[in-house]
Amino acid sequence: MAARDVLADLAAKLITGEVEVVDLSGTLGPDTPLLKLPPDLAKDTPKIEIHKISEYDKDGPFWAWNWLKLGEHSGTHFDAPHHWITGKDYPDGYTDTIPVRNFIGPVNVIDKSAECAADPDFLLTAGMVREWEAEHGEIGANEWVVLRSDWDRRAHSEAEFLNMDDKGPHSPGPTADCIEYLLSKNILGWGSQCIGTDAGCAGGMEPPFPAHNLLHKANRYGLASLANLDRLPPKGAILIAAPLKIQRGTGSPVRALALVPRG
Repeated sequence: MAARDVLADLAAKLITGEVEVVDLSGTLGPDTPLLKLPPDLAKDTPKIEIHKISEYDKDGPFWAWNWLKLGEHSGTHFDAPHHWITGKDYPDGYTDTIPVRNFIGPVNVIDKSAECAADPDFLLTAGMVREWEAEHGEIGANEWVVLRSDWDRRAHSEAEFLNMDDKGPHSPGPTADCIEYLLSKNILGWGSQCIGTDAGCAGGMEPPFPAHNLLHKANRYGLASLANLDRLPPKGAILIAAPLKIQRGTGSPVRALALVPRG
């Protein structure tokens, strides 16, 4: 089938609903959960602010618009390689220099929601990924891989979403060997439904924060605070996650979408 026919077929299926568009993003606003860093490391990202400029009033009688205050890594967001020290030297490691073809790719959804419900410190290992591949098929090059934890069901409460106690945050994520294995498959990037791409306990791993450390060292990408992964099949969907074209941006909130064959 010619490329033009492929796109025409996709367009027809989008119109008829045979291909569904699923929203994988949380709502971005003042109550969106944000990462909290130890006080000796850095200032936290400020709360998201939405300020009205006008809304059909004396400041703009025919139009409504707002101005925003938000961090690059707020809400459902994209991590560019320059976000981490291991990826700092890539000239195409910023949100305005990444090749746009890398924002779209097939997505593999590894469902460990039951395990994460039982253990908020659940860690996905390379062995578990291999077991998933044995059941669903191999992960291919230039594909996204995401962990379904159903953590987005906690997003109504920042306290529940961050899940912190005096020992630190408790949230699921990958081990270092998991990320190393995925990178050996030449994946496009890794995604999580939690506040970041790493597990809550990742600061104590070797290397620390392996998803960030290893992904960006390999000039690959991260997605965090994804939503609605329960509406995606293990394989067969297409993920679209395009960050804003921020000059020398280290990341960006995104409206992540999935194209999913109905049924």
